[in-house]
Amino acid sequence: MALPSPLMPIYAQQPVRFSHGDGPWLYDTDGKRYLDCLSGIAVNTLGHNHPKLVPALREQIGRIMHASNLFEVPLQHTLASKLVELSGMDNVFFCNSGLEANEAAIKIARLYGHNKGIDLPEIVVYEKAFHGRSLATLSATGNVKVQKGFEPLVGGFVRVPLNDTAALENIAATRPNVVAVFFEAIQGEGGITPASIEYMQAARRICDAQGWLLMIDEVQCGTGRTGKWFAHQWAGIVPDVMPLAKGLGSGVPIGAVVAKGAAATTFKPGNHGTTFGGNPLAMRAGIETIRIMEEEGLLENAARMGAYISAGMTRELSGVAGLREIRGKGLMMGLQLDRPCGHLVAEGLKHGLVINVTAESVVRLLPPLIFKQEHADLLIHTLAPLIRATLQTPVEFSTQAKTA
Repeated sequence: MALPSPLMPIYAQQPVRFSHGDGPWLYDTDGKRYLDCLSGIAVNTLGHNHPKLVPALREQIGRIMHASNLFEVPLQHTLASKLVELSGMDNVFFCNSGLEANEAAIKIARLYGHNKGIDLPEIVVYEKAFHGRSLATLSATGNVKVQKGFEPLVGGFVRVPLNDTAALENIAATRPNVVAVFFEAIQGEGGITPASIEYMQAARRICDAQGWLLMIDEVQCGTGRTGKWFAHQWAGIVPDVMPLAKGLGSGVPIGAVVAKGAAATTFKPGNHGTTFGGNPLAMRAGIETIRIMEEEGLLENAARMGAYISAGMTRELSGVAGLREIRGKGLMMGLQLDRPCGHLVAEGLKHGLVINVTAESVVRLLPPLIFKQEHADLLIHTLAPLIRATLQTPVEFSTQAKTA
């Protein structure tokens, strides 16, 4: 008889235990090899056991891993300077995760509003958005299933559809307490749905006209995943606040809030803080991740491999009824099916492929940025038949299989 787990029953985990990884490969405790097309949900930017990253982290662990923010941490200045250079923004606050970065962004917006004399500041957020699971970020998230049971939610959020400029203009005309607009450049958990270039440009114009902060969540889509350092850069704009995390540390927990203009000077001593954020190990991980990405041309590789995979999947699934859309940018890709397809995660594992399904019917691909053509070919030739078989199965049967 199996003993009860000492873990809280939070995750519906797959029955696979990974023991180690190498490049784009993962190995389970039985020695089976899997092609990692998820990167720990966009975290393992450099894959696993990168020959340049691992020695640098070992060296840092031998020096110092943690130092209180009551003292200067020189590596913070190094990484912050690089992020400022890459983003065209002004300064950075370091934390530990995307949730924390988004929470800090919300606090910046509220304090910015109070400094303008607005007692009840409001932030525009979006349908199908995902910003985290704290009470504030949960409230900003546009998913009722995620919110259910945690009411009352935090107030001060106004929700609109993504890519609907008229809805944002209506908010500008009717909601005098709005102080910021907050969206993901590409909605990750919401189904790999990009904010269009035109919409991001319109949001920038409206925010400028209204004196609002434009806050763009780059937690999942940033750090080179789309082929530019930050996904909003495809629109040629610069936000006022940009939360980062996930891929910035290549597996070491890290979060950052990059700010510009008034947002960069909103926080004063005592307004915010962190114990672990900005620790030397995380900073070294961020510095080395960016350095290696630049040395190995991984931005260009992300763009090239993303286009190659998209073209390959389009070719292999051409004429297959039920494939609604292939969307995304670079190595952040979603294949929208016309039915629930959560069973494909287990099917992928059987065939040595680590993938994910989000928004119930979107196959999400987030490979490490070191992917090569041989890995892309294996992904295409393994995944396409699985999707084809799913779409050729009657919807009623596939739905029953999903819930069985």
